[in-house]
Amino acid sequence: MADVAWFENALGSFIPTRAAAPPTASATDTARFNRHRTIFISDTHLGTRGCKAEALADFLAHNDCATLFLVGDIVDGWQLKRRWYWTDAQSQVVAQILRKVDAGTRVIFVPGNHDEFARDYAGRLFSGVEIIHEAIHETADGKRLWVLHGDRFDGVIACAKWLAHAGDWAYGMALRWNDLLFAVRKRLGLPYWSLSAWLKHKVKNAVEYISRFEEIVAHEAQLRGVDGVVCGHIHHAEIRRIGDVLYLNDGDWVESCSALVEDAHGNMEILRWADPSQRRAARTRKQAPAARAGAPKAALIPA
Repeated sequence: MADVAWFENALGSFIPTRAAAPPTASATDTARFNRHRTIFISDTHLGTRGCKAEALADFLAHNDCATLFLVGDIVDGWQLKRRWYWTDAQSQVVAQILRKVDAGTRVIFVPGNHDEFARDYAGRLFSGVEIIHEAIHETADGKRLWVLHGDRFDGVIACAKWLAHAGDWAYGMALRWNDLLFAVRKRLGLPYWSLSAWLKHKVKNAVEYISRFEEIVAHEAQLRGVDGVVCGHIHHAEIRRIGDVLYLNDGDWVESCSALVEDAHGNMEILRWADPSQRRAARTRKQAPAARAGAPKAALIPA
């Protein structure tokens, strides 16, 4: 209950005040939206220095959808309980999410291990955001996708939480070095490149861990009789078929700045917002608007 009390006390600190009628001057130009049927994002880690909040706010400002899934580790409760860190850019991310709620987007929050405090609120609404443990999402072409964060399949989280916290500290240090490198590359006119992601994919054990995690999640999805699974947690964006199961991971917003999107026909794609060429292409690409009357169904799964 201590985590719940902390969440209730902190909530007002980072949710901005919502005006009943926003001024016309600050209205969003919806003609610039890249329209999707569904957007999935996770592992934004708001409340940490590693969060790429500016890029995330920019992504949310230029991408519209009928349903937005927040697939866990959105707010980093582990960090915020140790030391409060919150920037204007991170407040802007929250404001962009709330603007989508006001515009009629269905926003569904599936908490992860870093924001596990929110799991005590499953079944409730906060500022129009639905909080649930997991969901079944039906795509436009009829596929049933199981949506969850994925930490339950992480042996470190399940069996040795203290080790997970130690790993989180080491990962945070790697991200700080990552930010320093990014600042240097930016001054030199070079594109974004993630040192931490490169190290992770070069270490044999990390590669094996990712592969094992993906296979375990896909196997569990097959046992549940669904067509696919959408998760986050491991900060590794991926779309691939594992056996008969479509495995989809929406990535993160501390390294890859990636999101998973579904179009009006049920096609799935990973958008990497840190890539300037892909970002420009996504902003200018013309898509048929997804009718809100045909909004995707998301069946809630009881706790």
